[in-house]
Amino acid sequence: MRATTVALAHPVDLNDLAAGDGFLFVRDGVGIAGRGVAARVADHQVAAALAAIDHENDMGGSAGDSASGRSPIAIGCIPFEPGLPGTLVIPSLLVGKAADGTAWVTRIEGGDEAPPELIAALRPPPRAQRFTVEPVTPIDRYLAAVTAARDAVRAGELAKAVIAREIAIHSDEPIDVHAVLLRLRASFGSSHRYSVDGFIGASPELLVSVEGTTVRSHPLAGTAPRTGDPATDQRAATELLASAKNQIEHRIVIDMIHDTLLPWCSYLDWEPEPSIVAVANVQHLATAMEGRLSEPRPHVVELVRALSPTPALGGFPRTEALALIARREGFARGRYGGAVGWTDANGDGTWAVAIRCAEFSADRCSARLVAGGGIVADSEPLSELAETQAKLQAMLSAIVRP
Repeated sequence: MRATTVALAHPVDLNDLAAGDGFLFVRDGVGIAGRGVAARVADHQVAAALAAIDHENDMGGSAGDSASGRSPIAIGCIPFEPGLPGTLVIPSLLVGKAADGTAWVTRIEGGDEAPPELIAALRPPPRAQRFTVEPVTPIDRYLAAVTAARDAVRAGELAKAVIAREIAIHSDEPIDVHAVLLRLRASFGSSHRYSVDGFIGASPELLVSVEGTTVRSHPLAGTAPRTGDPATDQRAATELLASAKNQIEHRIVIDMIHDTLLPWCSYLDWEPEPSIVAVANVQHLATAMEGRLSEPRPHVVELVRALSPTPALGGFPRTEALALIARREGFARGRYGGAVGWTDANGDGTWAVAIRCAEFSADRCSARLVAGGGIVADSEPLSELAETQAKLQAMLSAIVRP
């Protein structure tokens, strides 16, 4: 395959380029959007597949110079369950926008599909649509699973386990994914918004990013709802910071990510105390990490595999927590709770934790939503149920809002 990268001649909205059937990974207007499929590759083969593409960069600099125009890029997901294969797509047409305002378009010839025209879709008009929303995981089963996880922590078998539940949305006509992406941008523009093969979401949690020798992560754990009233939300944030239960849940995640990344780093810094990250519907405890990778530096997908699932989505110790989840939840998580993001031929990339998401059916007439929470010794089942309800609102409101 042969790729050509040129500067973007005119502005293109990434959401409109991805529309309902393309590919998207964007945060605060920075990211990528693609159309067409040059190739689909397994995650363990993506480095070789991208390196094999003959790339001509007409933006100046070297062919792989990220500062002057990205090398060919693959976007995709890695499932929640460790060991299951992940699939990434190399789009035949890709538009990228960097934080410094640089924008480019890459076209790939000789792949599975010829690159389509660089045409943004028209904005979908508002319309009314009938939906039904129903629980898929029986509430009694979910509450029993939370109780079992809490009891396992109290017995010293685990430090934490994350228990999730499913709901389903149905409509008698296709749901407009393009409209859903635009609603997510309006409410969750500072989250990592993504669309890959019917898997749509807005994740506030950075799993890992690699840019040259710089590695970053911004894990979240510990949640409180937001009401829209500043005084009420501030009280909830203060209580969240003071909550021993949430601080324990958060510390488990931070320690695992730190200990996993450190062997690859010459140094790794992190915030001494967690801060609050607020999105439209909830607020979280968060701790930013940044370090410098040692040589030979790892590929970002290698780091994704090492980190995912973090204790924020699985638990700790990982093996024991995942075994409890498999016994108690009653469904396969699939892509929920895994990782979603992109990588380029240099091994750079950005990956978010795959949360606040919906998995659409092929006909787009239904969608599966999943949300969970971390269970520790002080967890109370009905409070955990309320937390999942708050988290589900992110995608529910983006889908069912007229």
